[in-house]
This record gives sequence, structure tokens and C-alpha cells, in this order.
Amino acid sequence: MSKDLSSEELAGLRRWPTCAISNAIELFNIRPRNEGFMLPEIKCIFPELGPMIGFAATAVISADSPEGRRVPPPEWWEVVRKIPEPRVVVIHDLDRPVIGSFWGEVNANIHKALGCVGTVTDGSVRDLDEVREAGFHFFASCVTVSHAYVHLVEVGIPVKVGGLVVKPGDLIMGDQHGVISIPLEIARDVPKAAQMVEDWERRVINFCKSKEFTVDGLKARFMSPRPTWPPAG
Repeated sequence: MSKDLSSEELAGLRRWPTCAISNAIELFNIRPRNEGFMLPEIKCIFPELGPMIGFAATAVISADSPEGRRVPPPEWWEVVRKIPEPRVVVIHDLDRPVIGSFWGEVNANIHKALGCVGTVTDGSVRDLDEVREAGFHFFASCVTVSHAYVHLVEVGIPVKVGGLVVKPGDLIMGDQHGVISIPLEIARDVPKAAQMVEDWERRVINFCKSKEFTVDGLKARFMSPRPTWPPAG
């Protein structure tokens, strides 16, 4: 499947929380249930901005030393522009412990102008008030005060962030719960699958909230057939 999801299809995915997206992906049985998402070390810095979705532009950085290989920012910008919009920048930080931030008010505004909606990094971020005001999403392992000697080391290669390997062009979604990768081959069907799971769950939840609740009734609803893909009929 190509990456040419329409803006309406992306909006349809963005209407669901990542937890529902995860539930939906499980119906397709195309990856193990303990894969495809980032670990809790990657935190949503601005949950009030709502869900973020976009195609991954990837890079590797370091900030601990002024020495070493450097990729000029204009070269990186051209790599970013080759990724379909909307774009999400996924950056692996080589430094442990994390020393300096690639992300602040300047880079957030540069990348927003380049069609990016946010970043996901196992490094750090800063300038939180200014970037929040800009409406640019930050998902990061921590917050730091300095950029130190930060520089790009590699661009446009697969990176591992929060336990998830992300390749250029992968479809990435994040919200207050965390970050998940949506397989492109099923992306168009995920909202329908999410609705199927929601409908099954809602019957159980609504019954638990009702005055008619009984344990026998709960057993009947909870043990009823769960949705499968493709939909029956």
C-alpha cells in the first residue's frame, strides 16, 4: 500500500485514541500484541494538544561532544521534505545520559514550517511554553535546559526509539497514552475495526452501569463472541 492516505482518512484515524487504535490493530493479527508501540519512557509533553499523526522522518543526534560526524541542517531539511505530509520527526539520541536538546522553540518552528506536526524522541526537549503555544507536539524521554553540542549524526535511516524500530515513512500516532505505529497496509481499515471493538465494549460497559446489572448478565455479554476481521457477513 502506498503512503497516499487522504487527509480525511488520516483525520478518521486521529479521531480515535491510541488505545482504541491498538485494540483495532489486534484484530488483523499482523503483529504480536506486545509489539508496535513505544515503551512508557516516551511521554506526551503536551496532552492538551490531542492526538498527533503523521509519517516518520528519522534522524540520530548527539549533544555530548562537538566532535564527530555532522549532517548539515539544510541536508536534513531536504530529507524531511521527501516524506509525505503530515510529518512526524522521530529522533534517536545517542547520549546516555541525555545531555542536550535538539528540540526547542527554533527547531519546533522550523519543522512546523516544513510540514511537521510534532516529534518523538528518546532524547530531551525544552522551551515548553513557547512550543506549546506554537501547537507543535513533543513526545520525549525528558526535559533539559541546554542544547549543549547537539548535532545531527545520521538522517533518513531506521531508528529505535522507546523500544520501537521506526523506518522513514512509517505512520506514527501519539496521544496522552503514548506512541504507536500503524501498519500502512491496514491503515484505511483501522477506524472501522476500532468501531467494531468499541461497539462490543460499549455493550459490556453500559450494562455494568445499568440498573439491570447482574453477574449472569455480565457473563453473557463478556463471553459473547468478540469482533474479528474481516467482519462477519
